[in-house]
Amino acid sequence: MTVTPSADAARGQDTAPTPALTEEIATATGSTDGARAHARAQAAAATIARPEIPPGVEPTLALRIPSGGYANVVLGRGTRVRLSDPSGATCAHLFLLRAESPWERLNVADTVKVPWQAYLSAGHPLLSDQGRVLATVLTDTSGHHDTLCGPTGEARHQLHLAAAKQGLEPRDVGPSIALFRGVRVGADGALAATGNGPAGGAIDLFVHLPVTLLVANAAHPLDDRPTGDLDLIAWAADTFDSPNDDPEYRRAVENTEAAWAAAQHTEVPA
Repeated sequence: MTVTPSADAARGQDTAPTPALTEEIATATGSTDGARAHARAQAAAATIARPEIPPGVEPTLALRIPSGGYANVVLGRGTRVRLSDPSGATCAHLFLLRAESPWERLNVADTVKVPWQAYLSAGHPLLSDQGRVLATVLTDTSGHHDTLCGPTGEARHQLHLAAAKQGLEPRDVGPSIALFRGVRVGADGALAATGNGPAGGAIDLFVHLPVTLLVANAAHPLDDRPTGDLDLIAWAADTFDSPNDDPEYRRAVENTEAAWAAAQHTEVPA
């Protein structure tokens, strides 16, 4: 799991240190013992922002990703993931790959085509290029998402960095979905940005197959405003009650369950 802050956050300040401070640091770190003490003092003084945890939830993961940051996490089957926009300003560029078989990955075209719907909402499957459901949208209180534009150059770079931490290459990362900054198609076919939903908006996903989740917090191609923090929480789901009963969705779930069952019985008979 990796979270990389923005450049300013990584530095911890907006300007270069003064010469006196530079000399003080050099003196303090002039020996192994001094360097260790300095590092521990820095760590003790650091404040790590965390998302608010919903009542009754025991998270296996809780991250606050700053503007310009990214994360990569491996999530097991049966995980519930909540991405949220605490300030009403973030934009989360999301990409999924099957963890044990990363050549199977999110296919945004099929995610739009198979459910006959380009706008994400509760019940929408995030489909792989093999027709299987990597995740299902369980709930959505934002309503401002985009499956049409893909990432900015900055977001793509962040996703590539996140992928590299999992041993993946840029060619493994396809078009992504943008969460919390919406786009709508006009009658003339033109794309129009609809901005962010309300502060505190969230989208919950249920993970059907083990996945590597890559996410970048960066501006949208049609909305270049600076982004706010992005919260990411994951926990083990007790049950899965699908909000979708469409035949296309049921067929994709059947394909997914068959693949999972087969993966549990891979021993070669003697």
